[in-house]
Amino acid sequence: MILHLLVLVFLISLHTDVVGSLNDEGLALLSFQQQIEDYPISYLSNWNSSNTNACSWNGVTCRQGKIVALNIARKNLSGILSPSLGNLSSLGRVNLRDNKFRGSVPVELFNAKQLQSLVLSGNKLSGPVPPEIGGLMYLQTLDLSQNSINGSLPSSLAQCKRLKRLVLGQNSFTGSLPEGLGIGLIKLQQLNLSFNSLSGSIPNDIGNLSSLQGTLDLSHNFFNGSIPANLGNLPMRVNIDLSYNNLSGPIPQNGVLGYVGPTAFIGNRLLCGFPLKISCHPFTTDPNSQSLDDNPSGKRGEGSHSSLSTLIKTIAGIIVGICLIGGLFSYWYKKPSVCTEGEYFGSKFEDKLFIKKEMFCFRNNDLETLSENMEQYHFVPLDSQVDFDLEQLLKASAFLLGKSGTGIVYKVVLDSRSIVSVRRLGDGGSQRFKEFQAEVEAIGKIRHPNIVRLRAYCWTVEEKLLIYDYISNGDLATAIHGNTGTASFRPLSWHARLRIIKGIANGLAFLHEFSPKRYVHGDMKPSNILLGENMEPYICDFGLSRLANIAEDSMRIQLEGMTPEKAQQGSPSPYELTETNSYYQAPEVLKSAKPSQKWDVHSYGVILLEMISGKLPVIQTGSSKMELAQWIQLSIEIKKPLSDVLDPFLARDLDKKEDMVAVLQIALACVHKCPDKRPSMRDVSDSLDKLVS
Repeated sequence: MILHLLVLVFLISLHTDVVGSLNDEGLALLSFQQQIEDYPISYLSNWNSSNTNACSWNGVTCRQGKIVALNIARKNLSGILSPSLGNLSSLGRVNLRDNKFRGSVPVELFNAKQLQSLVLSGNKLSGPVPPEIGGLMYLQTLDLSQNSINGSLPSSLAQCKRLKRLVLGQNSFTGSLPEGLGIGLIKLQQLNLSFNSLSGSIPNDIGNLSSLQGTLDLSHNFFNGSIPANLGNLPMRVNIDLSYNNLSGPIPQNGVLGYVGPTAFIGNRLLCGFPLKISCHPFTTDPNSQSLDDNPSGKRGEGSHSSLSTLIKTIAGIIVGICLIGGLFSYWYKKPSVCTEGEYFGSKFEDKLFIKKEMFCFRNNDLETLSENMEQYHFVPLDSQVDFDLEQLLKASAFLLGKSGTGIVYKVVLDSRSIVSVRRLGDGGSQRFKEFQAEVEAIGKIRHPNIVRLRAYCWTVEEKLLIYDYISNGDLATAIHGNTGTASFRPLSWHARLRIIKGIANGLAFLHEFSPKRYVHGDMKPSNILLGENMEPYICDFGLSRLANIAEDSMRIQLEGMTPEKAQQGSPSPYELTETNSYYQAPEVLKSAKPSQKWDVHSYGVILLEMISGKLPVIQTGSSKMELAQWIQLSIEIKKPLSDVLDPFLARDLDKKEDMVAVLQIALACVHKCPDKRPSMRDVSDSLDKLVS
């Protein structure tokens, strides 16, 4: 008996020693885990007292030994939120979205004063939001949507002056909006209060939210009274949704309100005026305009004349405004971005995304760090061989490969030692997930040995990541001409060139004839052809403009896709000047309204001429410039020797002279000025297959 007691005491002391070796933050996480009733054992298997390094636990991110982030989204966790999370003094990001947590948000959570992002959407939380939330002076993202949280919005929210995203839709909030939100939250960029039971009038100061972008969504509530004219002061880029409330009276026509469509106001039976088809009663008073009774002269005739004059001015203003909006819209989406900061190499991918914000210069008013944007994501593998998730991707080592108008490209080395290429797309935050999903998954279905394979993608409201196979041998531009400023250069043999030429033709023919949408690449050039381990070619970067700007007009997208703005996977090459890139474009590109596969045929022909001659697509002749195709045709006409046209490095392969001449003839056919006289890529591929490689 005494022996049993001694053994029991020993075991208890041993357990106490092990637990005691955990620091306070590790104990706080264990306390959080104890409140969880059901969770995937495999995911939280390393959350235990025997693993004393809490920073290595799944879902936990540390910096300098302190826990700064807890990301356990979509893990089917159920239970209540432990107050112990408030003991994590350096906690900056919490993402527990799409689980089954119930009960109220513990007031102790707001003791974590460093919180910048709190995402608890898609749970079963209830009860009110504690007023102590106003003490989170660093809070930038608050997403409590898709819960059952009730009560009124705390007025202390206005004290969170750094708040950028406030998403409280699909809850049970009641009462009126607190005054001061529009004055205190001057940095707010997204406000979504839809599908609640909020009532009362819309505060005038909401119109002061000058940083708003996207949609101001107050729909599906019980707001009443008139629409404050001050909402017209919101930025022109803001979409306003006031549908399905109890609003009444004329719709103000000032500022952005004058350009909002009718869907923003439907479901308000007592609203009238443009853009609704409900005319206002002659005696309906606009709270923001002067009535006839206020006419100082008291003369109705002069009032009618004034009303007609006002109507004419309004119509003229609308026409001018539409033109202005069109100009602003075009400027907003086409404004080039310039990054002047240095490049970063070899750090964690999430550090590049979360910390090195200066690398991402898409706009001066960058919406927010990617760490906040990634709190609501869809990570979608496109084939069964993808054995990593977003968390593993972000923690992998990353190397910057290139930047462009369509995003930034990284080489990412995963823990499994496999390597992928990740492109972070630039702007286009207004596009909807389903549209992006349809386009990217169509591209993901393309499987061809000469086309870079899209393995997975990640979508958030403001950020998009495309994960491709990593192609290791640089691009064709470098293989033909070498790197700028690099002495070492190994020229391609004719055998290697012919293999590349055939591979490109096969890949393009597949895109044109057999891909889901019979794609037009639109930006064919040597820097968009990557080379594998055995110098096999891979066509890359098709469809990027559609993915980056899918919400825009389709024709404008295609024309933008013709501009040479794509990033390379390899080192800088001689193709970074827009003027040089334009020589790959077919002459009809700027004249034709509809993209054509013959555009790609022309570009392919220029690439062939470049591979045969070893020259750039534009040649300096004295003080003037001449296109390569024109120079070669002129050389043939004046009967220059073939050796003057060929790349000097091909002199050792002159026994293949007949094949070189055959390829030259195919290239000249491809660059014919008349699109109808150019061959199809299938015909080109068939002709090349007859040549012996």
